[in-house]
Amino acid sequence: MARAEIIVFPTDAELGAAAAQEIFDGIRDAEKMGKKYVLGCPGGRSPRSTYGALASLVSSARQSINHLHIAMMDEYAVQLPNCEFRNVDKASHFSCRKFAFEEIRDVLNAGLDADLQLPKEQVLVPDAENPEEYEIRLRAIGVDCFLLASGASDGHVAFNGRGTPRSATTRVTTLAEETRRDNMHTFPEFKSLMEVPEFGVSVGPETIASVSKKAIMLLQGEHKREAFRRISSTPSYLPDWPATIIVECLNPQVFVDSLAANSN
Repeated sequence: MARAEIIVFPTDAELGAAAAQEIFDGIRDAEKMGKKYVLGCPGGRSPRSTYGALASLVSSARQSINHLHIAMMDEYAVQLPNCEFRNVDKASHFSCRKFAFEEIRDVLNAGLDADLQLPKEQVLVPDAENPEEYEIRLRAIGVDCFLLASGASDGHVAFNGRGTPRSATTRVTTLAEETRRDNMHTFPEFKSLMEVPEFGVSVGPETIASVSKKAIMLLQGEHKREAFRRISSTPSYLPDWPATIIVECLNPQVFVDSLAANSN
């Protein structure tokens, strides 16, 4: 199996600009062909420079994104007294749905006329009450590009923590303590680990690899050096570092800034 293409950028800003250009080109080409463009998205810190740069490209070009679909990777979940699960309130400061609308859709739409904007019904979020439906939907529409990020301490991707089997698909999962601690940095309004939900609904490694036509792993900052080391040194998926699924995706690329790539 071929290794992922690795591209090192001097800064996070340049990394985000390059990733944004790849996505923008895909969005523009899809419009010319009269097709939808589906972008698989993580929430959190890693993709923010990409989303901001993409918004600038879209606004400057007056590029329509009314054919764009945003497919979020995961959402926090709570367990009900009857042991079933549901998504957290979308108003929660840590809600991935909230992130999708406020930090992706609103950012992308900000510089566009209404007829060019991304419709709200084209923002897709997995549902803890019926995770299988999300899996079916993604397999039906496909994902043109999946943006990925790796947990710093445990290599989680979406809510897939250490030990996640390669075959896992969209499901409700228990979040590892390392993942929950990482998410305290992602959502700084968390005051303690006790506030971080213990469950989430998430796409699995199999979902990511099988529905995507292209995947870009974003690694920025000194705290991602171990993630870069793991991902750049393996030819196949490692269950103890799930972000390595990038190497088994079609057309995989690893965009890493100089801080994350520097092992000194």
